[in-house]
Amino acid sequence: MQDIRIVFFGTPRFALPSLQALLECGRRPVAVVTQPDRRVGRGQHVQVSPVKEAALGAGLPVLQPEKVRSPDFLAEFRSLAPDLAVVAAYGQIFSRALLDIPRFGFINVHSSLLPAYRGAAPINWAIINGDRHTGVTIMQVEPAMDSGPIVLQQVEPILPDDTAEVLHDRLAMLGGRLLAQALDRLGGAGWQPVAQQHALATYAPMLSKNDGLIDWAQPAVGIYNRLRGMTPWPGCFTLLAGRMLKIHRACVRDACPVPGTPGTVLQADVQGIKVATGHAALLITELQLEGKKRMCAGDFLKGTCVQPGIVLGEGETE
Repeated sequence: MQDIRIVFFGTPRFALPSLQALLECGRRPVAVVTQPDRRVGRGQHVQVSPVKEAALGAGLPVLQPEKVRSPDFLAEFRSLAPDLAVVAAYGQIFSRALLDIPRFGFINVHSSLLPAYRGAAPINWAIINGDRHTGVTIMQVEPAMDSGPIVLQQVEPILPDDTAEVLHDRLAMLGGRLLAQALDRLGGAGWQPVAQQHALATYAPMLSKNDGLIDWAQPAVGIYNRLRGMTPWPGCFTLLAGRMLKIHRACVRDACPVPGTPGTVLQADVQGIKVATGHAALLITELQLEGKKRMCAGDFLKGTCVQPGIVLGEGETE
Protein backbone atom coordinates (compact mmCIF):
# COMPACT_ATOMS: atom_id res chain seq x y z
CA MET A 1 0.00 0.00 0.00
CA GLN A 2 1.89 3.03 -1.28
CA ASP A 3 -0.44 6.02 -1.24
CA ILE A 4 -0.94 6.46 2.49
CA ARG A 5 -0.39 9.54 4.60
CA ILE A 6 2.32 8.84 7.20
CA VAL A 7 3.41 10.97 10.14
CA PHE A 8 6.82 10.07 11.57
CA PHE A 9 7.65 10.41 15.30
CA GLY A 10 11.31 10.21 16.32
CA THR A 11 14.08 12.09 18.08
CA PRO A 12 17.59 10.52 18.43
CA ARG A 13 20.07 8.96 16.00
CA PHE A 14 18.38 5.56 16.32
CA ALA A 15 15.39 6.93 14.39
CA LEU A 16 17.35 8.20 11.38
CA PRO A 17 17.53 4.93 9.37
CA SER A 18 13.78 4.47 9.83
CA LEU A 19 13.06 7.96 8.52
CA GLN A 20 15.46 7.35 5.64
CA ALA A 21 13.74 4.04 4.86
CA LEU A 22 10.42 5.86 4.43
CA LEU A 23 11.99 8.33 2.01
CA GLU A 24 13.80 5.64 0.03
CA CYS A 25 10.70 3.50 -0.44
CA GLY A 26 8.62 6.44 -1.65
CA ARG A 27 6.57 6.94 1.51
CA ARG A 28 7.44 10.55 2.23
CA PRO A 29 5.93 11.60 5.59
CA VAL A 30 3.44 14.44 5.54
CA ALA A 31 5.05 15.65 8.79
CA VAL A 32 7.78 14.71 11.27
CA VAL A 33 7.18 15.06 15.01
CA THR A 34 10.22 15.36 17.26
CA GLN A 35 11.05 16.62 20.74
CA PRO A 36 11.41 20.38 21.27
CA ASP A 37 14.83 21.98 20.98
CA ARG A 38 16.73 22.00 24.29
CA ARG A 39 19.38 24.25 25.80
CA VAL A 40 22.41 22.21 26.87
CA GLY A 41 25.84 22.72 28.43
CA ARG A 42 27.33 25.62 30.29
CA GLY A 43 26.73 27.93 27.36
CA GLN A 44 23.08 26.88 27.14
CA HIS A 45 23.37 26.43 23.40
CA VAL A 46 20.23 25.34 21.58
CA GLN A 47 20.44 21.71 20.49
CA VAL A 48 18.08 20.31 17.86
CA SER A 49 17.35 16.61 17.61
CA PRO A 50 19.06 14.50 14.93
CA VAL A 51 15.63 13.75 13.47
CA LYS A 52 14.74 17.45 13.18
CA GLU A 53 18.02 18.15 11.41
CA ALA A 54 17.43 15.28 8.95
CA ALA A 55 13.79 16.21 8.36
CA LEU A 56 14.60 19.83 7.59
CA GLY A 57 17.36 18.67 5.26
CA ALA A 58 14.80 16.59 3.39
CA GLY A 59 12.32 19.47 3.23
CA LEU A 60 9.79 17.82 5.55
CA PRO A 61 7.45 19.80 7.83
CA VAL A 62 8.55 19.50 11.48
CA LEU A 63 6.30 19.67 14.56
CA GLN A 64 7.72 19.95 18.10
CA PRO A 65 4.94 19.80 20.70
CA GLU A 66 5.89 19.96 24.37
CA LYS A 67 3.27 17.30 25.02
CA VAL A 68 1.61 15.10 22.40
CA ARG A 69 -1.32 14.63 24.77
CA SER A 70 -2.27 18.31 24.61
CA PRO A 71 -5.57 19.27 22.95
CA ASP A 72 -3.72 21.63 20.59
CA PHE A 73 -1.49 18.87 19.25
CA LEU A 74 -4.37 16.41 18.99
CA ALA A 75 -6.17 18.92 16.79
CA GLU A 76 -3.07 19.60 14.70
CA PHE A 77 -2.39 15.88 14.27
CA ARG A 78 -5.98 15.22 13.27
CA SER A 79 -5.79 18.00 10.67
CA LEU A 80 -2.95 16.10 8.94
CA ALA A 81 -5.45 13.30 8.18
CA PRO A 82 -2.84 10.57 8.78
CA ASP A 83 -3.48 6.99 7.73
CA LEU A 84 -0.54 5.70 9.80
CA ALA A 85 1.98 6.98 12.33
CA VAL A 86 5.48 5.48 12.51
CA VAL A 87 7.44 5.81 15.76
CA ALA A 88 11.16 5.26 16.38
CA ALA A 89 12.52 6.31 19.79
CA TYR A 90 10.33 9.39 20.07
CA GLY A 91 10.37 9.87 23.84
CA GLN A 92 6.78 10.49 24.99
CA ILE A 93 3.82 8.32 25.97
CA PHE A 94 0.85 8.35 23.58
CA SER A 95 -2.75 8.66 24.73
CA ARG A 96 -5.56 6.52 23.40
CA ALA A 97 -7.11 9.65 21.88
CA LEU A 98 -3.96 10.16 19.79
CA LEU A 99 -3.53 6.49 18.87
CA ASP A 100 -7.08 6.28 17.53
CA ILE A 101 -6.67 9.06 14.96
CA PRO A 102 -4.86 7.23 12.10
CA ARG A 103 -6.97 4.49 10.49
CA PHE A 104 -4.02 2.05 10.66
CA GLY A 105 -2.94 3.27 14.08
CA PHE A 106 0.70 3.65 15.19
CA ILE A 107 3.57 1.23 14.64
CA ASN A 108 6.85 1.39 16.55
CA VAL A 109 10.43 0.33 15.77
CA HIS A 110 11.70 -1.17 19.05
CA SER A 111 15.25 -2.39 19.66
CA SER A 112 14.57 -5.72 21.34
CA LEU A 113 12.75 -8.98 20.72
CA LEU A 114 9.54 -8.15 22.55
CA PRO A 115 8.19 -9.02 25.04
CA ALA A 116 11.82 -8.98 26.27
CA TYR A 117 13.19 -5.60 27.36
CA ARG A 118 10.23 -3.30 27.25
CA GLY A 119 11.29 0.21 28.15
CA ALA A 120 13.87 2.91 27.54
CA ALA A 121 17.21 1.08 27.44
CA PRO A 122 16.79 -2.37 25.81
CA ILE A 123 20.16 -2.36 24.03
CA ASN A 124 22.09 -1.55 27.18
CA TRP A 125 20.41 -4.12 29.39
CA ALA A 126 20.68 -6.92 26.84
CA ILE A 127 24.47 -6.45 26.86
CA ILE A 128 24.70 -5.94 30.63
CA ASN A 129 22.79 -9.17 31.20
CA GLY A 130 25.14 -11.12 28.95
CA ASP A 131 22.57 -11.99 26.27
CA ARG A 132 23.94 -13.51 23.08
CA HIS A 133 21.26 -12.14 20.81
CA THR A 134 18.71 -9.37 20.60
CA GLY A 135 16.88 -7.88 17.63
CA VAL A 136 14.27 -5.44 16.39
CA THR A 137 10.50 -5.62 16.71
CA ILE A 138 7.95 -3.73 14.61
CA MET A 139 4.86 -3.54 16.80
CA GLN A 140 1.54 -1.81 16.98
CA VAL A 141 1.45 0.86 19.68
CA GLU A 142 -0.91 0.64 22.64
CA PRO A 143 -1.15 2.96 25.66
CA ALA A 144 0.72 0.46 27.87
CA MET A 145 4.48 0.60 27.30
CA ASP A 146 5.75 -1.60 24.44
CA SER A 147 2.86 -4.02 24.88
CA GLY A 148 1.22 -3.98 21.45
CA PRO A 149 0.89 -6.83 18.94
CA ILE A 150 4.00 -7.78 16.97
CA VAL A 151 4.05 -7.15 13.22
CA LEU A 152 7.60 -8.33 12.44
CA GLN A 153 10.74 -9.35 14.32
CA GLN A 154 14.31 -10.13 13.34
CA VAL A 155 17.11 -11.51 15.48
CA GLU A 156 20.54 -9.86 15.64
CA PRO A 157 23.51 -11.51 17.41
CA ILE A 158 25.33 -9.66 20.18
CA LEU A 159 29.02 -10.07 19.44
CA PRO A 160 31.47 -10.63 22.33
CA ASP A 161 33.04 -7.17 22.04
CA ASP A 162 29.91 -5.19 21.12
CA THR A 163 29.35 -2.01 23.10
CA ALA A 164 25.94 -0.41 23.38
CA GLU A 165 27.08 2.20 20.85
CA VAL A 166 28.15 -0.36 18.24
CA LEU A 167 25.06 -2.54 18.69
CA HIS A 168 22.82 0.55 18.64
CA ASP A 169 24.00 1.45 15.15
CA ARG A 170 23.46 -2.08 13.79
CA LEU A 171 19.96 -2.28 15.27
CA ALA A 172 19.07 1.17 13.95
CA MET A 173 19.93 0.04 10.42
CA LEU A 174 18.05 -3.23 10.91
CA GLY A 175 15.07 -1.23 12.16
CA GLY A 176 14.94 0.77 8.94
CA ARG A 177 15.04 -2.35 6.79
CA LEU A 178 12.41 -4.13 8.87
CA LEU A 179 10.13 -1.09 8.81
CA ALA A 180 10.20 -1.07 5.00
CA GLN A 181 9.26 -4.77 4.98
CA ALA A 182 6.40 -4.17 7.40
CA LEU A 183 4.97 -1.34 5.33
CA ASP A 184 5.00 -3.57 2.26
CA ARG A 185 2.54 -5.82 4.12
CA LEU A 186 0.24 -3.04 5.34
CA GLY A 187 -3.36 -3.66 4.38
CA GLY A 188 -2.57 -7.04 2.79
CA ALA A 189 -2.77 -10.69 3.77
CA GLY A 190 0.73 -10.52 5.26
CA TRP A 191 -0.36 -7.94 7.83
CA GLN A 192 -1.27 -10.20 10.74
CA PRO A 193 0.00 -8.79 14.05
CA VAL A 194 0.41 -11.35 16.83
CA ALA A 195 -0.32 -10.57 20.49
CA GLN A 196 2.66 -10.56 22.81
CA GLN A 197 3.01 -13.15 25.58
CA HIS A 198 2.72 -10.64 28.40
CA ALA A 199 3.68 -13.17 31.08
CA LEU A 200 7.16 -13.35 29.52
CA ALA A 201 7.73 -9.59 29.57
CA THR A 202 10.97 -8.21 30.97
CA TYR A 203 11.91 -4.58 31.41
CA ALA A 204 14.80 -2.27 30.53
CA PRO A 205 14.56 0.84 32.73
CA MET A 206 16.25 4.11 31.87
CA LEU A 207 19.90 4.27 32.89
CA SER A 208 21.30 6.62 35.49
CA LYS A 209 24.89 7.61 36.21
CA ASN A 210 24.88 5.42 39.31
CA ASP A 211 24.27 2.35 37.15
CA GLY A 212 27.89 2.70 36.04
CA LEU A 213 29.30 2.08 39.53
CA ILE A 214 31.43 -1.07 39.45
CA ASP A 215 30.76 -3.73 42.07
CA TRP A 216 34.07 -5.58 42.21
CA ALA A 217 32.41 -8.51 44.02
CA GLN A 218 30.70 -9.40 40.73
CA PRO A 219 32.45 -11.82 38.34
CA ALA A 220 34.87 -10.27 35.86
CA VAL A 221 32.67 -11.23 32.92
CA GLY A 222 29.70 -9.48 34.53
CA ILE A 223 31.73 -6.30 35.06
CA TYR A 224 32.97 -6.49 31.47
CA ASN A 225 29.39 -6.84 30.21
CA ARG A 226 28.34 -3.85 32.30
CA LEU A 227 31.20 -1.81 30.88
CA ARG A 228 30.12 -2.69 27.32
CA GLY A 229 26.48 -1.96 28.08
CA MET A 230 27.32 1.40 29.64
CA THR A 231 29.45 2.60 26.70
CA PRO A 232 29.27 5.43 25.75
CA TRP A 233 26.84 6.55 28.50
CA PRO A 234 26.85 6.66 31.46
CA GLY A 235 30.19 4.82 31.49
CA CYS A 236 31.60 2.67 34.28
CA PHE A 237 33.57 4.01 37.21
CA THR A 238 35.16 3.17 40.54
CA LEU A 239 37.25 5.10 43.07
CA LEU A 240 41.02 5.38 43.32
CA ALA A 241 42.16 7.00 46.56
CA GLY A 242 38.81 8.76 46.82
CA ARG A 243 38.82 10.12 43.26
CA MET A 244 36.52 8.95 40.49
CA LEU A 245 38.21 6.63 38.02
CA LYS A 246 36.39 5.99 34.75
CA ILE A 247 37.05 2.67 33.03
CA HIS A 248 36.87 2.98 29.24
CA ARG A 249 38.31 -0.34 28.08
CA ALA A 250 38.99 -3.64 29.79
CA CYS A 251 39.01 -7.37 29.19
CA VAL A 252 38.66 -10.53 31.25
CA ARG A 253 41.86 -12.19 32.40
CA ASP A 254 42.54 -15.44 34.29
CA ALA A 255 39.13 -17.08 33.84
CA CYS A 256 39.48 -18.83 37.21
CA PRO A 257 39.45 -17.74 40.86
CA VAL A 258 42.23 -15.28 41.77
CA PRO A 259 43.63 -14.35 45.18
CA GLY A 260 42.74 -11.07 46.81
CA THR A 261 39.73 -9.12 48.00
CA PRO A 262 37.55 -8.00 45.08
CA GLY A 263 38.84 -4.65 43.85
CA THR A 264 42.45 -5.40 44.78
CA VAL A 265 45.06 -4.44 42.18
CA LEU A 266 47.03 -7.59 41.36
CA GLN A 267 49.34 -6.16 38.72
CA ALA A 268 50.01 -2.75 37.17
CA ASP A 269 52.27 -2.37 34.15
CA VAL A 270 52.28 -1.34 30.50
CA GLN A 271 49.85 -4.20 29.67
CA GLY A 272 47.20 -2.83 32.02
CA ILE A 273 45.92 -2.82 35.58
CA LYS A 274 44.76 -6.27 36.65
CA VAL A 275 42.08 -6.22 39.33
CA ALA A 276 40.61 -9.07 41.38
CA THR A 277 36.85 -9.54 41.11
CA GLY A 278 34.34 -11.96 42.60
CA HIS A 279 35.54 -14.48 40.02
CA ALA A 280 38.57 -14.14 37.75
CA ALA A 281 40.35 -10.84 37.06
CA LEU A 282 39.63 -7.80 34.94
CA LEU A 283 42.48 -6.15 33.02
CA ILE A 284 41.89 -2.39 32.65
CA THR A 285 43.57 -1.10 29.49
CA GLU A 286 42.12 2.42 29.08
CA LEU A 287 40.97 4.71 31.86
CA GLN A 288 40.52 8.28 33.03
CA LEU A 289 41.10 9.77 36.45
CA GLU A 290 38.77 12.56 37.58
CA GLY A 291 40.00 15.85 36.14
CA LYS A 292 42.43 14.17 33.74
CA LYS A 293 42.28 13.09 30.12
CA ARG A 294 41.51 9.60 28.89
CA MET A 295 44.61 7.46 28.30
CA CYS A 296 45.94 3.94 27.95
CA ALA A 297 47.02 2.15 31.12
CA GLY A 298 50.73 2.42 30.31
CA ASP A 299 50.59 6.21 30.01
CA PHE A 300 48.30 6.49 33.02
CA LEU A 301 50.79 4.65 35.24
CA LYS A 302 53.58 7.07 34.28
CA GLY A 303 51.80 9.84 36.14
CA THR A 304 49.73 7.99 38.74
CA CYS A 305 51.05 5.57 41.33
CA VAL A 306 48.99 2.38 41.33
CA GLN A 307 50.72 -0.43 43.21
CA PRO A 308 49.61 -4.04 43.65
CA GLY A 309 47.63 -4.31 46.85
CA ILE A 310 45.68 -1.08 46.40
CA VAL A 311 41.94 -1.69 46.61
CA LEU A 312 39.77 0.13 44.07
CA GLY A 313 36.35 1.31 45.16
CA GLU A 314 37.26 2.03 48.78
CA GLY A 315 35.35 5.01 50.09
CA GLU A 316 32.33 4.51 47.80
CA THR A 317 29.04 5.58 49.29
CA GLU A 318 25.48 4.53 48.61
